Amino acid sequence: MLLTLFEYLSEFYSGFNVFQYLTLRIVMGALTSLIISLLLGPYIISYLREKQFYQSIREDGPKSHIDDKNTTPTMGGLIIIASVVISSVLWSDLKNQYVLLLLFGILSFGLIGFYDDYKKLVEGSSDGMKGRLKLLLQILSASIITIYLYTYMETGEISSVMPFLKDNSVYLGALFIPWSIFILVGSSNAVNLTDGLDGLAILPCILIASAFVIFAYVHGNINISEYLLIPYIEESGEIAIFAASMVGAGLGFLWFNSYPAEIFMGDCGSLSLGSSLALLAIILKQELAFAIMGGIFIAEVLSVIIQVTSFKMRNGKRVFKMAPLHHHYELSGLSEPKIIMRFWIITFILVLIALSTLKIR
Repeated sequence: MLLTLFEYLSEFYSGFNVFQYLTLRIVMGALTSLIISLLLGPYIISYLREKQFYQSIREDGPKSHIDDKNTTPTMGGLIIIASVVISSVLWSDLKNQYVLLLLFGILSFGLIGFYDDYKKLVEGSSDGMKGRLKLLLQILSASIITIYLYTYMETGEISSVMPFLKDNSVYLGALFIPWSIFILVGSSNAVNLTDGLDGLAILPCILIASAFVIFAYVHGNINISEYLLIPYIEESGEIAIFAASMVGAGLGFLWFNSYPAEIFMGDCGSLSLGSSLALLAIILKQELAFAIMGGIFIAEVLSVIIQVTSFKMRNGKRVFKMAPLHHHYELSGLSEPKIIMRFWIITFILVLIALSTLKIR
């Protein structure tokens, strides 16, 4: 939106041409979303408290959660979604199909999460909408995104980058559709499972989005991509602004979500963030690098799968004291801030490893 305005104004004053530079708009996108989230936060928290939109705590969860977190507002993902969307609309080129697809993705998955949060509040339980309906809506949204992306991409672009290998592009063909749907739905639910402690999920999302700013910039620059021997993806540089907006919005939300949290992101936040990170990875062909960076998300999902499988196949025997994994560590005696900080440190290390794939092969 502003890009078009500045293009027009540059006809009268050449100084406005500075806003044509992608690097400046990336920085402005991050700053704008940060400011919006910091300004919106107090008003949304106050409104949610007034309406008593409090987090529904699972009855079989840690006792400390029932005592300490049942009066904390939820649906804070609205802060993140609003900040990302407004900032991206202001600073991105809205003629870019990737940007429009990312905006559709964050809004559609955010809407699914919002409805789930609303159901929990109305019914006064932690269950929300039926699991099958929720999954069906996620698959539907992911299918729309994936099929559009499949038809929009050139045939040679339907591939995935293999980290640490020289001949690192693997052509996916029609497998691109189920592969991408799996990543979108899986990532959104993985972030949702991880969002169980104050700030636990949001900083890993920030760190991964920061990495995608770099990935998008280098994939979208023909000279840098040729030097690094990675695929050049035309117009992909523009989505670095969306990723930077996620970073700014996430930092602003963390201001209120850090321990002890004033607000939780809810499903509207976790589903929208998880799907947005997945879509960035798919567009940039960095799905496997995303898997490296999202190691704690994968660990949380696996802990649930292992726990459920063990319970059903071993006559009620459990592998963990509680799943997802962060609850296991809580019941093992680790304090909430220590668990959060260690998960953050692990993600920081994994992000550095993923970024090293740009050069090491």
